Formats: sequence, C-alpha cells, structure tokens
Amino acid sequence: MLKQRPQAPSRIIALFLSAPALLVLTGCSQVSGLGFEENLSSVNDISLSLWQGAWIAAGVVGLITLILIVWPAIFHRKKVGAPEFPKQTQYNVPVEIAYTIIPFIIVAVLFYFTAVKESQIVEKSPTTVAHEIGVEGIQWSWQFSYPEAGPKAIVTGTPAQPPTLYVPLGERVRYTITSNDVVHGFWIPAFMIQIQNLPGVTNHLEFTANKLGTYPGRCNILCGRNHTQMIFSVKVVTPSEYKSYLETLKAANV
Repeated sequence: MLKQRPQAPSRIIALFLSAPALLVLTGCSQVSGLGFEENLSSVNDISLSLWQGAWIAAGVVGLITLILIVWPAIFHRKKVGAPEFPKQTQYNVPVEIAYTIIPFIIVAVLFYFTAVKESQIVEKSPTTVAHEIGVEGIQWSWQFSYPEAGPKAIVTGTPAQPPTLYVPLGERVRYTITSNDVVHGFWIPAFMIQIQNLPGVTNHLEFTANKLGTYPGRCNILCGRNHTQMIFSVKVVTPSEYKSYLETLKAANV
C-alpha cells in the first residue's frame, strides 16, 4: 500500500496565502482608528487616514515577509534521508532589483502622502479663524494667553499646578507657539497634534476642536530635569462657556 505524503505544510502555506483575502472578506466596512478617535479635531480629520494607511501598509509588508520566511523553511528544507543539501542559490538579479525598488516605492508613496497631509495641517486660514491663543513653553510648565481678554489675560502653570487650556467647540483657533527658554514640544495626543516651541522663533497652528471633553497634553521634547512634569489639560467647552471664561479672565486682570 502506498503511503500518502502529509499535507500539513501545504495547508499551512494555503492558510498564509489566503489570510489577506480572509481579512478583506471578514473585515469591517470602516477601518479602525488604531488608537485615535475619528472627528475629534480638524487635525484628526486630516491625519487619521494617513495613520491608518501606514499601518495597513506595514501589515501587508509584514505578511508578505512572513510568507517569504515560512515558504523556504517548509518547502526548501533538507529532506530526511537526502544525501545532499537543497540547491543553493548565490544570487538572483531580478529578486535583488525587486527588493531594492519595492521598498523605495513604499517610502516614496508614504513620503508623498505625509507631505500632502502636513501642508493641509499647517495651512493658514485668514478668514475662518475665530479666536487667537498664545502657547508659550517655559521650564517647566506652560503659559496660555488669551488676547481677546486683554494683554494681561495669561494663565501660567507650574509643575505642581498644571494649567488648563480652554478651547471653544466647533470654532477655529489660531495658536501662536513660542518658547521662553529652550525647545519644548506642544503635544495633544488625542488631537494628533504636535508642534515645537522654539526659542526666538514664532510658530503658528490652526485647528478646530469638534468634541466636548478634557484631554491631556504634555511636552514631548526633552527640555530639562523636570521635563516629565510639563503637562497641561485641554478643556473643550461650548462657545458660550468659552466667552464666559474670557470674561472671567478680563475681570480678574482689570
């Protein structure tokens, strides 16, 4: 009686090859935010698709790499009882060209979409900005200034008492980003926002907060021994509550 060869290796390879199709057929119609919430801010609306696309590209490349590792390990290993090693290949010019060009194309595509999204995020709008807020990094906390409430309407935090940045819901705000001493990083993770506070340089950033709530912020550039204490909160409030907050600041600095 003839013995049949075990089918396990073939089944394993078939599983790997069919995995992408299974993911597509069984996946949801909407891609996960992968750690970020959709429609939280105008920056999320721009950046989220890039974030998702980068993870999808990484997943596809990782799956293909896994298949290329597993395939020779199963089908090109030395057979039991074989007198010689399997055929050894020193080089393969088409394969070497392919694994040089394909990564270059992947990086070029990601670079292109990153540049496009970045230009949209930093784009200035001279007509739709409703408010202005100053954000100054200091060792080791933050100062938030509200010009609408007067030149003295400045909220200064300390490591022991982190400040709160009040932002109106649904209204575009222009932030003036400065530093009093060293390089800091103004970072609101939930909003997918990060911009540097540079000494002697004034940066600007505009965005709209789209959901009420309180969100953590921090400095994400090492700026000294108390860097980890450079935290703040972002409180998104209704336009009427924001107006009341400005009036409170104005009254406190009369």
